[in-house]
Amino acid sequence: MSEPVLHPTPPLPPKLLAMGPIVYLGTGTWLVAALAFLLLDLAPIWTWTALAGGGLGVIGALIMLWQRQAGRRGSKAAQKLD
Repeated sequence: MSEPVLHPTPPLPPKLLAMGPIVYLGTGTWLVAALAFLLLDLAPIWTWTALAGGGLGVIGALIMLWQRQAGRRGSKAAQKLD
């Protein structure tokens, strides 16, 4: 019985590697949910959860922008997609 021939996996298209739209959409969703929870006067735990999600999304977006600027500057510590 012969071994199956394994072919290398092709790289993903750049459109699927773009994290920006995912982070921005998720952050916006959390912030819209927080606003809705505030306006509907729901349980505080839901409001705080949505605010925390939006806050963490903003922090993540800022880190992504920081890394992108470092990559454009040519910083050795910048994370780059291969």
